[in-house]
Amino acid sequence: MTNQLVTEVQASAPAKADFALCCTGLQKQFGEINVVRGVDLSARQGEIVALLGPSGCGKTTTLRLIAGFEELDGGTVEIAGRLVASIDRSEPPERRHVGMVFQDGALFPHLSVGKNVAFGLPRRMPDRDERVADALRIVGLAGYEKRMPYELSGGQQQRVALARALAPAPDVILLDEPFSNLDAELRAAVRTEVRQILADARATAVLVTHDQEEALSLADRVAVMWEGRIVQDASPEELYHRPVNREIGVFVGDAQFVAGEGLGRRVQCELGDLPTHGSAVGPVDVMLRPENLRLAHTADGQSANAVVLARAFFGHDQLMRIKLDSGSTLNARLGTYGGIRPGDRIHVSVRGAVLTFPKTPIS
Repeated sequence: MTNQLVTEVQASAPAKADFALCCTGLQKQFGEINVVRGVDLSARQGEIVALLGPSGCGKTTTLRLIAGFEELDGGTVEIAGRLVASIDRSEPPERRHVGMVFQDGALFPHLSVGKNVAFGLPRRMPDRDERVADALRIVGLAGYEKRMPYELSGGQQQRVALARALAPAPDVILLDEPFSNLDAELRAAVRTEVRQILADARATAVLVTHDQEEALSLADRVAVMWEGRIVQDASPEELYHRPVNREIGVFVGDAQFVAGEGLGRRVQCELGDLPTHGSAVGPVDVMLRPENLRLAHTADGQSANAVVLARAFFGHDQLMRIKLDSGSTLNARLGTYGGIRPGDRIHVSVRGAVLTFPKTPIS
């Protein structure tokens, strides 16, 4: 495999620039609706950033503003240190040096794989055929130039779309829900492949998705968008373990809450006196992930405080539905073994420190 395309992707932006993409204060309004409200988003050289949020939060519009498919109402977009969009100017998409991978791949059905990949390259480029072959090798489809899109699987079609985006050696690759049209099993396999392809090419990428598992597993950094704004920008680990509010905690994973009383760096709740991340005083809600809970048959000095209601066994782990003596029900995720069954009286405890949020009033 030649290294020409990989080298160009690595060196496509000035070495002195830390960021391949820098968006500041992006704004976009459609009629009376403010869809994007002061969004700041950046991506370092070789970084994969996920823009995660529910449907209608403005994430695809943000991507279209970066690509040049929509005009800004405010803010700026810089790509590889170049100002490409502001209130006063807007470079067309073809001059922004970005690659785009759409939801359905958007391959031309009447063109061969090779011609699809070559579509964004200058017709008189001297090494055009070599560039196409190199891009296909990078995505694991060497020798597929003469195949037609209908002869490929859904996953292969998405890899062709990625090869087309990589071929011009863009400064940034933008991916808009690229796996949503694939079935669940294929989606997991393809996103793993895409993650490796982007990493091997040292490509800078921004991925739009509403799937938290996809964002956490694929991205180096996740920006959560909510009602037109970025509400948290963090590593996948920080986002999962320390969401900035309970809405984000629920959105990015299984979250459940019990009432507690904040005592500074500790909280008192029905599962005991627990250490906390941060400090809180007064009524709070304690967030518990299912994997935070430890279940055990009672031993010396312990008393049962819950009963197991149901069990779902998945092979690699199992999910227990439990009912605390207070009447609260929780989910606990355990390893494959443990010998705990529905109907068992058990002792429930909590691993590690917990997050607390201000008490939500009961309406």
